[in-house]
Amino acid sequence: MDRRNFIRNAIAATAATAGAPSGSAAAPSKMIGIQVGAVSFVDEGVEKVLDEFQQDASINTLFVATFTYGRGIAGRQVPGQPLPDHGKQAYDTDTFKGGSYTRTHPEYYRDTVLKDFRAPDLGEFDVLASVLPSARKRGMKTICWFEDVWSREVPNVAQAQERQLDGQNAVTLCFNNPNYRNWLLGTVEDYTRSWEIDGIMWGSERHGAFSNMTRGVNPGGVTCFCPFCERKARERGINVERARAGFRALGEFTRGGKRPVDGYYVTLWRLMLRYPELLAWENLWHDSLRETYAAIHAKVKSIKPGVGVGWHIWHQNSFSPIYRAEQDLTELAKYSDFLKMVMYHNCGGERLVGYIGQVGRTIYGDVPAQELLDFHYRVLDYQGEKPMADLAKAGLSSDYVYREAKRARAALTGAKTQLWPGIDIDIPTAATSSKSTPGGTHDAVLAAFRGGADGVILSRKWSEMKVGNLKGAGAAIREVLG
Repeated sequence: MDRRNFIRNAIAATAATAGAPSGSAAAPSKMIGIQVGAVSFVDEGVEKVLDEFQQDASINTLFVATFTYGRGIAGRQVPGQPLPDHGKQAYDTDTFKGGSYTRTHPEYYRDTVLKDFRAPDLGEFDVLASVLPSARKRGMKTICWFEDVWSREVPNVAQAQERQLDGQNAVTLCFNNPNYRNWLLGTVEDYTRSWEIDGIMWGSERHGAFSNMTRGVNPGGVTCFCPFCERKARERGINVERARAGFRALGEFTRGGKRPVDGYYVTLWRLMLRYPELLAWENLWHDSLRETYAAIHAKVKSIKPGVGVGWHIWHQNSFSPIYRAEQDLTELAKYSDFLKMVMYHNCGGERLVGYIGQVGRTIYGDVPAQELLDFHYRVLDYQGEKPMADLAKAGLSSDYVYREAKRARAALTGAKTQLWPGIDIDIPTAATSSKSTPGGTHDAVLAAFRGGADGVILSRKWSEMKVGNLKGAGAAIREVLG
């Protein structure tokens, strides 16, 4: 048996508990995962895709995109980006719709108006029915990966949507709305009872109203001010009318167009002191998200305790000190068997530049861009990263991955929660920004393990990755596994 096959088989043998829940007797030696959408299996064939994963990167866990209306984790390559060197050499601009890529069972959706959401893109193709048998034969685990991304075209979705400050419905759905809460719980019950899966991962890449407004989002479009959220706020003793007045004042500040008399930062603090409801409303939104995590975890565990449950923690965690403060891993660990902490190094440079540009026009408008970037490097504990002028072109370094993994591992000290960093492979960037390379991918994977990771999730989706960069990750994985 050659070395590659020996390693591949050894990983398969040790993968028996990949996605294992907290408190399980055994834990995986290393979880090696990849995110993949249904279209890849349709275009390339299930066996061919799994062969590629095992041979090139020793993959032992599939994170299969089962539901989304977004292109981030489903569909072929993002239109306008170079097509990868595998799969169908065409974009799916006219055919991609989104929804559920596995069949659903109506009995689990009795308590929600959201009932008709099967993806029409791929006909009758059922990604779980098609992939699970082959994955199991190979000793590969399967985790259902779905995200908080919806379409206005879904029947009855308006009855679950968030309400904006301007009174209009948002495209996003409200965690405090029973129709959405019951849909989420029904979906994970459906996955857990209907399929022999090993885990569930859900992600919500969203902010509360305060964070969104400080990033320059249209003040009228921030959320959520629906009757369910307002009732919950009143139960907490939050004055809803003053909260609304505070956000209108904050909107005038963020869209003022000229420097306030006392500067941006001082004026922001004046608003927060005058309207403490601003932060109370922000915390209400994130508490509702955390309650949703806990409810999903409890539902799955009540059915099959052995099914692992975890969360995709948004890349904003690497940029915004406010968002990072809201991601208390000590708290999340209470209802998380694993955490996918996004540590996308390659696209991270471009994204960090964008974030600095956003907050540099609002709350930090007094601070020149390079000084503001240096401030974030200092408070987020990043060292040796590129200056503003070079950051998008260079990306973030593997040292960023190491520091983020090390920080997350320290925050999870004493918890049984597995740390599985998300590693960037060919996530789309602008033409002049950094692009993934085999060497850069290799170094990022090694950095994650050096920082204390229990595994890695190669991201965002196979349909945008190049084979050479997957092999770069595989080379690092073989070094780690010996």
